[in-house]
Amino acid sequence: MEISELSREDWQGHLLPFHYTTDEYYDVDISRSGKDFHVSFVKKPLSMPYKKLPDDSESLFQPWWDDIKAWGVVSDGKLLAAIETSIESWNKRLRVNELWVDKSLRRQGLARTLMNKAMKRALLEKCRMVVLETQSCNVPAIDFYLNYGFTLVGFDAGAYQNDDLERKEVRMEFGIFLDEVKLWTKTKCKIL
Repeated sequence: MEISELSREDWQGHLLPFHYTTDEYYDVDISRSGKDFHVSFVKKPLSMPYKKLPDDSESLFQPWWDDIKAWGVVSDGKLLAAIETSIESWNKRLRVNELWVDKSLRRQGLARTLMNKAMKRALLEKCRMVVLETQSCNVPAIDFYLNYGFTLVGFDAGAYQNDDLERKEVRMEFGIFLDEVKLWTKTKCKIL
């Protein structure tokens, strides 16, 4: 499967049909004891499966991102997988804005190959780290990011709505420092 760079002219505003089902989530517990804060993320079962259905909120080349580049797999004019990145020049980080693989192509190493594109760009742009966002209820994505080598670097318990904790949809930020980057292939891992 050939991965090629996606042009802004051809793909700006193209909706990515994100969807997943999970029966787990990361429960976020924030407590305070005196002057100390304690935060934990514990994977727990949901009482009923959560289904994220496609909506019109995720599209390529949004105007608020700087220095965007995207790559994808296109067949017969149809986008089957994509990764979009942007540079946060003020702090020398590369942000993965979007990572999407069509359900029919999942679990074939394509997400790893796309993520490697982001890592290579980060190295070429001399970024110090790569960051991305997902939600505490998107366990399939979290599992992928952790397996790739990302770690939790932050969270926002009120990013989406005032009841993110109750809805089990807390914004989680994951990052990987470039001195820890591992480029994955189907057969091996290369440490840079």
